[in-house]
Amino acid sequence: MRLSLKPLAPCTVGNGGGGEFSFPRYITAGAGTGTQPATLSRRLMEKKGSYNWEGLLKEVEGEGMHFRGNSRLVNLGKRWKEYQGIRNWDGLLDPLDDKLRGEILRYGDFVDATYKAFDFDSSSPTYASCLFPKTAILDGAGFPQTGYRPTKNLRATSGIQLPRWIEKASSWMGTESSWIGYVAVCQNKEEITRLGRRDVVIAYRGTATCLEWLENLRATLTPLPPAAALSDSMVERGFLSLYTSRTSTSPSLQDLVREEVDRLLQSYGDEPLSLTITGHSLGAALAILTAYDIKTTFSRAPLVTVVSFGGPRVGNGSFRCQLEKQGIKVLRIVNSDDLITKVPGFVIDGNDVAEDHDVRVSGLPSWIRKRVVDTQWLYADVGRELRLRSRDSSYLSSINVAKCHDLRTYLKLVDGFVSSKCPFRPMIKKVITSYSARKVG
Repeated sequence: MRLSLKPLAPCTVGNGGGGEFSFPRYITAGAGTGTQPATLSRRLMEKKGSYNWEGLLKEVEGEGMHFRGNSRLVNLGKRWKEYQGIRNWDGLLDPLDDKLRGEILRYGDFVDATYKAFDFDSSSPTYASCLFPKTAILDGAGFPQTGYRPTKNLRATSGIQLPRWIEKASSWMGTESSWIGYVAVCQNKEEITRLGRRDVVIAYRGTATCLEWLENLRATLTPLPPAAALSDSMVERGFLSLYTSRTSTSPSLQDLVREEVDRLLQSYGDEPLSLTITGHSLGAALAILTAYDIKTTFSRAPLVTVVSFGGPRVGNGSFRCQLEKQGIKVLRIVNSDDLITKVPGFVIDGNDVAEDHDVRVSGLPSWIRKRVVDTQWLYADVGRELRLRSRDSSYLSSINVAKCHDLRTYLKLVDGFVSSKCPFRPMIKKVITSYSARKVG
């Protein structure tokens, strides 16, 4: 799906008659309502003094500020479907609509909670489980006022057959099933009114256990049942394994999701309802598989939206077509400096948002295209894309693989992004630095 971006006017910083440096977009953090043009007055700069530019920059950048409670969490009302992607976010991504920014960050919090609630201590008897009781997941993770109530714990099971010697190794190496997320339902009446509907969230964390890492390496494509009998849809083998594998004591993630969605549709199916599936890294891939499974399993499923952060590729071009046919809306938050968003697969199948370093299969001779298809490494990106870059943010003191993929980096980039033509944070830093130099000189 092509993301068509209309050219924007150049980002210019002019000195107005009143001695003000005005910007065409909006301050999204710090004081104020967030709805007035971002303006730095000469008086404000002089009040801060040439010795305190770093402090001023922090105020503008909102360092340490969290979006919750910020004025951008406003009523969506009758436009809620638009912000859930019913029109594929046309006109909302570039420049980034501030209401959409607030919703993206809000869903990012639900993903963040999965990390904070997960027991990463491999020496702990509760390793790979949830640290908190089901109903206290959000409170325990530090998000007590979401208006949502967790209703279901979700676990993923690996389908990798372990060798016998692994039984003698550390138990954490052979952990087959682990807590990977939760389902939560909006129960607060004020939040339901603000959202314009009741929202159900399914949130997934990224890779954490040894077997999950091994599943990630099973990167060849495999047919996606039951679509395999009807189309050429294929998805990454490891992701599908984590979604569908079960043991005699552990149901599959697919089983858990279907059971809870069925219950929720029976309870709330007669009122305005949305299903939002969100995740980071591996969780982003599982979110897409979950969305597809829900829409193909439940004929009365509501609008299903995926908000993914730093997700890898999941399937081939036929799978992408199936997602679009089912009406699944996918918003992919992508950091251009994040390696994970460029794997698996070395060729993009008809991808409209391929970067310069990606190889387009459509430009290759037919005999090479056939060879590539036969390798089962021919992937395609899905949905609409909000593309960010770590190098555009002064928040990042260094750029490395881990930091570029970190969920906190993604949330910071979303919080500061204005448009592809005029990233706000670097521009404001340049203006402040320039003014400081002139004043000192």
